[in-house]
Amino acid sequence: MLPHKQIELRLQQAARAVLPDADVTAVLVRPCPDPKFGDYQSAAIMALAKARKLNPRQLAADVVARLDVSPWCEPVEIAGAGFLNFRLRPGVLGETLHAALRGEHLFFATTTQPRTVVVDFSSPNVAKPMHVGHIRSTILGDSLARLFRLLGHRVVTDNHIGDWGTQFGMLLVGWKTMLDRAALDRDAIAELERIYRAINAQCDPAKPTYNLATHEAARAELVKLQQGDPENLALWREMIRLSQIQFDAIYGRLGVKFDHALGESFYNLRLPALVAELMAQGIARESDGAKCVFSDGALPPREDPFLIQRDGEWQANPQLIQKRDGGYNYATTDLATIAHRLETWQPQAIVYVTDGRQQLHFQQLFATFRRWHPELTGPVKLAHVWFGSILGDDGKPLKTRSGENVKLADLLDEAEARAFTVVSEKNAALPEAERRAIARVIGLGAVKYADLLPNRQSDYVFNWDKILALNGNTAPYLQYAYARIQSIFRKGEIPKSALGQPSGEIRLATPEEIALARHLLNFGLVLDAAAEEYRPNYICTYLFELASHFSRFFENCPVLKAEPAERASRLALCDLTARVLAHGLDVLGIETVPNM
Repeated sequence: MLPHKQIELRLQQAARAVLPDADVTAVLVRPCPDPKFGDYQSAAIMALAKARKLNPRQLAADVVARLDVSPWCEPVEIAGAGFLNFRLRPGVLGETLHAALRGEHLFFATTTQPRTVVVDFSSPNVAKPMHVGHIRSTILGDSLARLFRLLGHRVVTDNHIGDWGTQFGMLLVGWKTMLDRAALDRDAIAELERIYRAINAQCDPAKPTYNLATHEAARAELVKLQQGDPENLALWREMIRLSQIQFDAIYGRLGVKFDHALGESFYNLRLPALVAELMAQGIARESDGAKCVFSDGALPPREDPFLIQRDGEWQANPQLIQKRDGGYNYATTDLATIAHRLETWQPQAIVYVTDGRQQLHFQQLFATFRRWHPELTGPVKLAHVWFGSILGDDGKPLKTRSGENVKLADLLDEAEARAFTVVSEKNAALPEAERRAIARVIGLGAVKYADLLPNRQSDYVFNWDKILALNGNTAPYLQYAYARIQSIFRKGEIPKSALGQPSGEIRLATPEEIALARHLLNFGLVLDAAAEEYRPNYICTYLFELASHFSRFFENCPVLKAEPAERASRLALCDLTARVLAHGLDVLGIETVPNM
């Protein structure tokens, strides 16, 4: 077991010995923010003391009196109001590095309590091009799925595709009256988007192009589709097929895979019974001909998603589940989706990755579901992992010059093209095919990393020069650090079979060697924190700091020119750094190349 896990286990046992009724699952250790105070730190004792109105420093002293971590640490220090600082014994650091070289671990451990986690992300719409707005959900969701799998959880990825709704009435009218077959063959999604826009302009009463006959025709086509008309069903399925080709191409480029792609239409048959059940249980009631879920008064007003404050008063803010005309909406479908996922996969957690504008929707959705199935309040965690917007240099949502959403395929094309220019400037002698292969990895990696690096709840400015830079906190910088390490082994003509087989002890004599080794040991702690808080940006920060530590090590500690024992030790540090870099980038969905 890794040192931090051993320390954490002993700390939990000591805390339980002092407070037998305490829930010690939150008693964790984390990297010490300042190395001069130690390698690890825990603030958990202070939280336990606060909950029980105890003196935190005295409680920390009582816990330390029951705590034996001497096999791994120097005597534990109590700091401030009750922080516990842990400093590893010198030999433990080297032993842990050796175990990693032997393949026993890579500074992280898989969970002893695996869960089934459903991750819902991406969710594009049929007959519409995927645009830059889809990239955050797609990349963040894929990264979380990779992270949960790495830590030993069973992950089910489900792409909840928008394949049902009023837009299909308009698409069907457009298909039947103005479809350009040649254009459809050239670019199916562009043609579907064209006919949708044309018909939509005639179905909006607020526009001067409004046409009542077209609007009624769209409604009629939608009703026929919903009633199972064979012709309309066939056309609808063809639209889905053509859209899926586009989805598959984008996901293939990004290296994103889904276990399931169950669209909104999959849940249609469940909706009538679902609404009837909510009405029968008194969870929903009729309002102006529609059916809605209102507050049940169980929560304080400020925490109640079914209330909104207007003019200083709390007023009803209901969740619509069935329209006056009998139609259903996102809330109805999403309730059915949760029920299906629980029945089918029995998950312990369902994670939704969408933009921040949907926060109220998911607050109401989760609250409604808990009232519908109160028996699942504890066992199943429902999490909305929301994110901010991608902005242009003008500080506004990223758009084309004409004001339209940037198509995702165009963004990826430009990323590869710009990366190809950079790679060609640095390695003009490489064959073009090799330069293009490297440019693909660099360009796509740069886009992904730029999206994952910020706090996901913040907006960020998309800047090509910044994200493709070979210095600073960027994917190319990390990929270059990995390639740099590979070049050391090539230059030294060190065979692959020799990696992981160091002769003698690992020597950590210089400050740079010690700092690099200590940072390697924190990889698992960072992975755990990123998974717990759904924040891959923690991994980005860790990897950048790792590359920076390696750069200082490489500049101050000769590797190939060192004497044999020191050379072997430093090569081991290089090897471990490369492994962690590659592993960490892979969790982010970013590839590495041996040569840049």
